[in-house]
Order: sequence, then C-alpha cells, then structure tokens
Amino acid sequence: MSRLLRYTLILIALAILLVFLAIHAVSWRPPARQNIAVQCHAGAPELAAGQGLKVMTWNVQFLAGKRYVFWYELADDRGPDDRATSADLAYNLDEVSRVIRDEQPDVVLLQAVDKGAKSSDYQDQLALIRERLADLYPCSAQAYEWKADFDPSTHVFGSVGRTLATLSRYRIEHAERLQLPQRTEGNPFKLPFAPQRALLNVYLPIQGGGQLAVLNTRLDRYAAGRDTQLRQLQAVSQQLDQLEAHGETWLIGGDFELLPLGQRQRLALDQQQRYSADADLHLLWDKYPMIPSNAEVGSVDRAQWLTHYPNGQTGDSPDRTVDYLFHSPRITRQEAMVRQDDTLEISDHLPVLATFQLPPR
Repeated sequence: MSRLLRYTLILIALAILLVFLAIHAVSWRPPARQNIAVQCHAGAPELAAGQGLKVMTWNVQFLAGKRYVFWYELADDRGPDDRATSADLAYNLDEVSRVIRDEQPDVVLLQAVDKGAKSSDYQDQLALIRERLADLYPCSAQAYEWKADFDPSTHVFGSVGRTLATLSRYRIEHAERLQLPQRTEGNPFKLPFAPQRALLNVYLPIQGGGQLAVLNTRLDRYAAGRDTQLRQLQAVSQQLDQLEAHGETWLIGGDFELLPLGQRQRLALDQQQRYSADADLHLLWDKYPMIPSNAEVGSVDRAQWLTHYPNGQTGDSPDRTVDYLFHSPRITRQEAMVRQDDTLEISDHLPVLATFQLPPR
C-alpha cells in the first residue's frame, strides 16, 4: 500500500469518526426509565374514591392547523411543507385553549406538543397552553418523544423538540417517562435523529390511599417490513398488564396510529398500505375496554367516532379512527364522544372525550 493511499484511508476514517462524534453530541439518547419533573401548584386537590372523572386525549399537531401537508406525511418524505406560519401557530393555540376550556376535562392528554423546535418558533407550547388555562389546571408534566439540538435534515436543519404533555385538575404526585422500542434499521446517520417514542406516566393520589395511573402515548406509524410499531404496542400492553397485576387503577390515551376492527377495508387502496393488514390493536382490546369500541366504529353511527382527518386527504371530513382511550376494568365508563363539529381545522386529529367513575374505596 502506498503512503498516499494509507494517508487517504486514515483521513477518511478520521472524517467518519468526527461525523459520528458530532452526531453523538447533538442527538438525544434517553434512558429506559426517567423521572419527570412535575409542575403543581400548592393546594391542588386530590382525587376522591368513587368520583367522576372527565378525560380528553388529543394530538394537537404542534398547533399547526390544517392548511399544510408536512414533509413527513407523504411517501419518501415528499410533503411540500416544512413549517406553519407564526400566525397559524398563534391562531391554533387559541383554538386548542378554547376547546379545552369549553369541555373542562379533569385530565388532558396532549400529543405532538412542541418545545424548543425551530419549526414552531422555539415555542414552549405547553407553557403557552397552561398560561391560558391556569385557573383550570394547577398540575402538569411533559416528556420528550423527539429531541435533538440540531437535526441536519434539509426539512429541519435546526433544533427539534416534540413532547407528550398531561394537564390535571388534581394533584400529580410523580411522573415518569418510559422508553418504547425504537427503529433499529435504516441510515445510521439518520437514526439518531428519529423520534424516540415513549409513555408519559403520571400518578394521581386518591384520598384515603391508592392512586390513579394516567398514561399518555403516541406510537410510530406502520411501515411495511418493519416491526417497530408492533414492538411498541407490545411494550404498552406489557406496562398495562403490570399495572393490572398489581391492582392499580389506570387509564391510557393517545395517538396509536392503529385502526379498529374492519376499518382498513373502508379506506382507499393507497391509504390501506399505511396500516398493517393484521388488527394489531387486539393486543389491547382483547383485554381492556376501548373508547371508541369496535362496536361503535362499526355501527351505523360510525362517522361520529372518526378521529383522524389526514392533511392533504381528498374529502372534507375525517375518515379513520386512530386515537383511543383504554382503561382498567375497575373504572366504569359513563359517557364518551369525539368532538368533531368545531375542531376539523385545528389539527389533523380530533379530541376524544370520556367520563368515568372511579372505583369506590
């Protein structure tokens, strides 16, 4: 080997090493389990055994609204839009706050809430929402599901920060972030900047003893040939099984990116490819009550249970259900609905609401 070739190979190796060191410095590697700081005003009330509890889950799409088709929403990242305007972010902040104030749920589970992201003007969106709803929600917790100091992708080229956020009228005793399985195959230079899906678990003490575990999540989209979404769902199922085995009272809400029984066949052929042909969500509905239920989404009134209105989709109304609440059999469902009438332009997802009765002491 000539001296020139040897030096060239050494320089190439050093360049590759420097690239990986740079990636390591600006990407994010969360632990498997992490305690999360809780913001809670003194004097926040505690839950009472047997009381009613109203819960909302809503993917607010980082307050962007419906006027865009973002880069990650079409095949091969070919969506035309990289960010929403500042005016749209401000308008949808007011709209999300309006809907929450109108419903006044006791617990609000939000997905896709930005914090420090270049594409949303570096906003702390949970802080902005809390500011408008300070009289309703003394307590909150937040956990990242996508984070990087600098993502070099041409669509981002800056900081990323997207979170799960939970607001509560009642005292949160503690909170934790549980890492879900992540994608392992793909471009090694891009994988460190991929979303890191998680569970945000908050624990609300109940007067006289016990607690309510409230879980918030968002899963990866299905991709043919990859099992990431299925492994994430299995991890969620395992976590719920553990809570149930220990006699805990719990509920979970979020954007599961999975369809209920029989709904895939109602989608256009190109949209069916976005979802597994197997009804993987049965891992949860076989064991635990689901809102909306398979019976509801398959009924003559099924349109009122649709929760997702994809950006860029033909038509002017939602066409699928991917957002759900599941709960322990110890909790009694009283009422449930998807708020559709005045939320179609706020996000590509619609809020799911349910009222429960907690078990007696």
